[in-house]
Amino acid sequence: MKQSRTMSLVEAIANVAVGYGVAVVTQILIFPMFGLHTTLVQNLKMGGIFTIVSIARSFALRRIFEAIRVRGAR
Repeated sequence: MKQSRTMSLVEAIANVAVGYGVAVVTQILIFPMFGLHTTLVQNLKMGGIFTIVSIARSFALRRIFEAIRVRGAR
């Protein structure tokens, strides 16, 4: 069964949305261990940037693997 581009994007967004919360909490806990002190707003903004990059990466990889799967099914 083939996954549509829309569902690939929905899956990538859902995956990254959960990861966003984990990333922000991790930043809040880990940054001080390395002497980095940021505000909550800064952590949320950094998490947002990482989220956008992660969505693009997940979507691109999903489409590449889907193309490989379809090509192999012929």
